[in-house]
Amino acid sequence: MLRKLDRWHKTRAGLLVFAIIELGLAYAFVSLAIDRGNLFYYALSLIFFIGTLQNIFRFIGSYIHGRRQNR
Repeated sequence: MLRKLDRWHKTRAGLLVFAIIELGLAYAFVSLAIDRGNLFYYALSLIFFIGTLQNIFRFIGSYIHGRRQNR
């Protein structure tokens, strides 16, 4: 099941969906961090934001470089 999820994550739709989900999680943790002042929530929001950027750049790269699969 994890292999199927990993294969789907490497598609254009998968990259876009994961980017949106990670952006939502980053927003939620930033809100919690501001509200509670917890550094752990800031760290989690940074991790999810970096994941969002990776997925967005891979998504854009899939359009620039054609239909070959991302690594």
